[in-house]
Amino acid sequence: MLSVSNLGLQYGKRILFDEVDLKFTPGNCYGVIGANGAGKSTFLKILSGEIDPNRGKVNIEPGNRMAVLKQNHFEFEEEEVLNTVIMGYRELYDIMVEKNAIYMDPDASDADGLRAAELENTFGEMGGWTAESDAAELLSNMGIDESLHYKQMKELSGPEKVKVLLAQSLFGDPDILLLDEPTNDLDAQTVSWLADFLADFKNTVIVVSHDRYFLDMVCTHMVDIDFQRIQLYTGNYTFWYESSQLMAKQMADRNKKTEQKRKEMMEFIQRFSANASKSRQATSRKKALDKLNLEEIKPSTRKYPFINFQPEREPGDQILRVDNLSYENEQGELLFSKVSFVMNRDEKIGLLSKESSAITAFFQILAGEIKPKTGTIEWGQTITFDYLPNENDAYFSAENNLDLINWLRQFSEEKDEQFIRGFLGRMLFSGEEVHKKSGVLSGGEKVRCMLSKMMLNQPNFLLLDEPTNHLDLESITALNNALTDFKGNMIFASHDHKLLSTVANRIVEIAPGGMIDSLQNFDDYLESDSIKAQREQLYGAVAV
Repeated sequence: MLSVSNLGLQYGKRILFDEVDLKFTPGNCYGVIGANGAGKSTFLKILSGEIDPNRGKVNIEPGNRMAVLKQNHFEFEEEEVLNTVIMGYRELYDIMVEKNAIYMDPDASDADGLRAAELENTFGEMGGWTAESDAAELLSNMGIDESLHYKQMKELSGPEKVKVLLAQSLFGDPDILLLDEPTNDLDAQTVSWLADFLADFKNTVIVVSHDRYFLDMVCTHMVDIDFQRIQLYTGNYTFWYESSQLMAKQMADRNKKTEQKRKEMMEFIQRFSANASKSRQATSRKKALDKLNLEEIKPSTRKYPFINFQPEREPGDQILRVDNLSYENEQGELLFSKVSFVMNRDEKIGLLSKESSAITAFFQILAGEIKPKTGTIEWGQTITFDYLPNENDAYFSAENNLDLINWLRQFSEEKDEQFIRGFLGRMLFSGEEVHKKSGVLSGGEKVRCMLSKMMLNQPNFLLLDEPTNHLDLESITALNNALTDFKGNMIFASHDHKLLSTVANRIVEIAPGGMIDSLQNFDDYLESDSIKAQREQLYGAVAV
């Protein structure tokens, strides 16, 4: 078991959290949530011992082993992939290295032989005989082909390294598992596998993630860092969000009787308990909800930006035609080919590819920023599009270091300051914050500014390349709702499973060998046997 008592952390006069008392018990998965800068990753670093709190202490039950997902992707560059995974159980790995060194020493003494025998015994008790096969199985489940298992880490791509480090943290059945953004750079299939793995995990998991689908699939409790406090709530992310919204609505409705409010909350809890079978942690979450005390539920103090895309004009019948599109990068590498499709009214395409550079190039072609190797695109005459790029630094250059009012004003026909302030206020820039220089904005603040720009332009077609990058959960939720309600067309790419599953009504996957075009929703696309067969043809059975 893991617990914290009277925990407090502050930097100068800024208090991140104080007087925190929590217990984390085996069999549960705790999702840590909070606004950007609230201290989510910092809290995990305190639990792991990487940094010390100003007050209080972390208590780990004697004999328990903690594993942490490494964030330094270059830490093991000279190590073999398989050994890197086994290093997740450091004591086991050190024993393996020591005994192997004795066996390799031609001058080993009798004492060395006795030491090797002792190590072998300990190694076997720790599960060492199956260490390599266990590590290999983890890697294969994550899509790391066996041909890569004995290569050095420096020979792997960035996404492959992420998977190896994730396998490292999972290896050896740790008693306590700390995961900071484990789904970053993972494909949908690996995320689904990880969700299943953690649902069956019998020990304690504490995870920070902006992926709402993942939090819903694995979490039994939410750990909310808000206003210098850390509170523990029963249920997954959606339960926390919807229950806090319902409670806030009830508090605003002062005329409603207490008994009626209680009845509403009980019906809400029963509905969620009944739907628990849809999630990976169904049994444990249902038990937790059945024991829930209504007093545990509190309204959230979070602020959600107001995102609302209103097209200036309705699109006509001709939307977009793409014919035989292909593209090579500067190194001559083919990123995609033979991409052809016609968009119809009300269609919202979720764009997929195994290579993020292919997706970005595709958006840049549609936006007219680069030219394809082959093919044409034809926009309908009534279509006005706006583009949210994955990298937006060009809009916030040092030479163009305007305050937020003047930054947004350059994209607006209406120059009145109050009008501009209104759009900034929707995105939670209020008061003196509107005078902040655009060059010092955080990643999330830049994305919110870009979304304000798009709302001003009132397009009827949206091009969105990873729009949830850098956003906190509140902004992601608001954006998800806005894209669901949007009355125009869009093509968007995202690693956010819930965004794809709730917004896209058509899936297009592009690859060097061609494309897959499906009118299924995202979840059906992932589960379809026919799509799996098409992906095997597109990438090869090993790559899929």
